[in-house]
Amino acid sequence: MNDDQLLRYSRQIMLPQIDVAGQERLKNSKVLIVGLGGLGSPTSIYLAAAGIGELTLIDFDKVSLSNLQRQILYNNNDIGRLKIDAARDHLISLNPEVDIRSFDEKLNEEDLTKEAKRTDVMIDATDNFATRFALNRVSVKTNTPLISGAAIRFEGQIAVFNPLKKISPCYRCLYDDEISIEESCSANGVFAPLLGIVGSMQACETIKVILDAGKTIHGKLLLIDALNMEIREAKLIKDNNCPICT
Repeated sequence: MNDDQLLRYSRQIMLPQIDVAGQERLKNSKVLIVGLGGLGSPTSIYLAAAGIGELTLIDFDKVSLSNLQRQILYNNNDIGRLKIDAARDHLISLNPEVDIRSFDEKLNEEDLTKEAKRTDVMIDATDNFATRFALNRVSVKTNTPLISGAAIRFEGQIAVFNPLKKISPCYRCLYDDEISIEESCSANGVFAPLLGIVGSMQACETIKVILDAGKTIHGKLLLIDALNMEIREAKLIKDNNCPICT
């Protein structure tokens, strides 16, 4: 590492769980982020700042005025721009050492599988079950860890699904793929700081998975009630009849 890199990441390198070797590992890592809204914003910002070597961003939406209440990647000047373009500018201005790859279209499962095979961790920052189930299938198929987050109103949740771990549950073990409930922020509203909490936790778990540091929330589901500031933990059990991971 050069002097500028040692200075930029000095506060992380000071941590014995990271050190120079861990920082090099982050630099050589690749992370796929699907969704650049309220969750993808803080997640991508913290990962870029932390020195992840390559971020692949997937989102086909454009920035609108209603996004700015919670999607902290963007500002007024970005309204009407593709989110991936505005996100790339923001992240590179924050850390020009990060390589940014981007797709401004909805990838099919075959393309997602190709991307997963070249990445270390996938992050689900989407807002619909169809995409979440697709990402879960790709995660299991390619043995790629999946960091899943969700938020609506004042409630959030986060889980780590890691097929590399023994007896690992998957997202399909948690939710039946015939689930018909689709709730969106546009229809129900969402508390902006909650997205920062969940997105930051997704970044935290991603870095820990890459470094194999500490304990991740693999095999657990964290449920966050931001209105009353309560966090509950539920154990996730592998479904022996799951059609995806068994």
